[in-house]
Amino acid sequence: MRILVLGGAGGMASGTIRDLVAPYSRNVTSIVVADTSLERAEGLVNTFDDPRLRALVLDVADPRALRTALADQDLCINAVPTFAGHQLAIFDACFEARVPYVDYGGMGVFTVQQKAHHERWRAAGLTAVLGLGADPGISNVICKAVAERLERIDSIKLYWAARKAGPESPVLEPPYAVSTILAEYANPSQQFIDGALREMAPQSGREVLHLPEPFGPTEFMYTQHSEPLTVPFADGIRDKGIREFTWKLHLPDREHEAWTGLVKAGFGDFDDPIEVDGALVKPGRFLETLLARNIARNRHAIPETTSQELHLAIGRGMVEGKPVTVNCAVIGRSDPFYDGYLDAGTSMGLSVGVQLMGDAPMRPGVWGPEEYFAVQPFLDELKRRRFTVENDIPLG
Repeated sequence: MRILVLGGAGGMASGTIRDLVAPYSRNVTSIVVADTSLERAEGLVNTFDDPRLRALVLDVADPRALRTALADQDLCINAVPTFAGHQLAIFDACFEARVPYVDYGGMGVFTVQQKAHHERWRAAGLTAVLGLGADPGISNVICKAVAERLERIDSIKLYWAARKAGPESPVLEPPYAVSTILAEYANPSQQFIDGALREMAPQSGREVLHLPEPFGPTEFMYTQHSEPLTVPFADGIRDKGIREFTWKLHLPDREHEAWTGLVKAGFGDFDDPIEVDGALVKPGRFLETLLARNIARNRHAIPETTSQELHLAIGRGMVEGKPVTVNCAVIGRSDPFYDGYLDAGTSMGLSVGVQLMGDAPMRPGVWGPEEYFAVQPFLDELKRRRFTVENDIPLG
C-alpha cells in the first residue's frame, strides 16, 4: 500500500510509522510523512533511513494541497489532532479523492458525524475505519471479544488504567494529546444506559475495581470517548440485546490530581481564546507549549520509571440460559521493545489495523474497529508486539 500520513511527524503518527516499517510488518510500499513542519518530517524520515519514506510539507487547511497529496495514494492515515478542527474536512477530502481513510478517533462527536456517511461510502466502494488506535481501537476489539462469548448481552463495561512504578517525577508529562486529556476531564460524556445514550457529568460515575497487581484497588470515572457511541450499535452486539455500555478512565493518581487542578483553573475551555496583553491565546495551545518547554528544560530531572497499561472489557449476559460474566484484557508493560514510542498501544493499534486492511480487499463503508476486524487476527498481532492478552483476569 502507498500510505499518506497527515500530521505524520506527531507523537502518535511517528510511532505508527515506526511500526509500519518494522521488519515484522507487511503491506507497505511507500509512506509519505506529511506535516506542517518540513524539518520535523525530514527528521523523522532520516531517523528510519528507509527508502519507502518521503517527507512532505503540507497544510491540511489548504484543500488544493491536500487533494494533490492524496493523489495516487492507497490509504490516508489522519493523525492531525482531533481538536485542530480538520477531522471532517480530511474525511471528506478522502472521499472526493477516492482514498480509504483511517484515524485515531474523533472523541465521539466527530465519530458520529462520520458514521452518518456509511451508506455514501459503501455505495462509492470506499472504506473508512474510525477510532483505530488503543482507546478507541484495541478497546473496541476486546469488546467484540467478550460479545462473541455471550449469547445474550446485558452489559459491556470498558476500562482503561495506567500505573507507574518508581520515583515521582517533578515534571508533568501528558500521556497523549493535551487537548484530549482536557476534554476527557472537562466535558460531559455520552454513556449507553438502559438502552439509550445518556449525558453524564464530567468526572462522574466513580467506581472502584479490585484489579490484579500492580493495580490493586483502582478508581475509574466516566470520560468523553467514542466507544459508547459505536460499540452498542454494532451488529453482533446490538442484536444480542445489550442494555448498558460504559467507558471509564483511570490515570495515575498524581497525574489525575494535576489534570483535575488544571480544569479547575479554567483550562477545560482549552479552545476558547483569552486576551493576554492585547493578543488572543488559546489556553490549550498555551498549556501544550508550556508543558513541552518544561519537559525539554527539565528532562534531566525526570526519573526512570516503569509503567503498565490495562485495557479491560467486562461483559455480563447469558450463555445456555445461565448468567455469566466474562472479560478480556490487553496489558502493555514497559519494555525496551517500545523505545521510541510515545504511546505504543495507540501507535501500534492503528498500524496493526492498517496492515490487516491490506491483507484482503477492503470492505466498503464507514466502520468502527469492532465492526471491521476479526478478533483473533487483531489480538495475535498485538501479541507479536509483546502485549499480553488474557481472558477472565481475576477481579475482586
